[in-house]
Amino acid sequence: MSRIRVVIDRVVLQGFDPEERNALIEGLRSELERTLADRQARAAWKSHRRPVLRLGGLSLRPGPSGSRSCGSQIARAVGRSMTP
Repeated sequence: MSRIRVVIDRVVLQGFDPEERNALIEGLRSELERTLADRQARAAWKSHRRPVLRLGGLSLRPGPSGSRSCGSQIARAVGRSMTP
């Protein structure tokens, strides 16, 4: 069994309402769980530390559902950044 350790020191979301912040974090958390559980994707990952990730452009629609979707996009971009 492999172990994955993800440490997110801080998430700064300026200009978000509390409901939208919570939705974004929930989308990020749930999609990271799915992304990190994918055994095929993990086989291609390299073991390394990345202090900063450049994720590229993300779309953000207004409201909690848009924030949740943005959190999911962030998680998928994190997963893609792990492959060479």
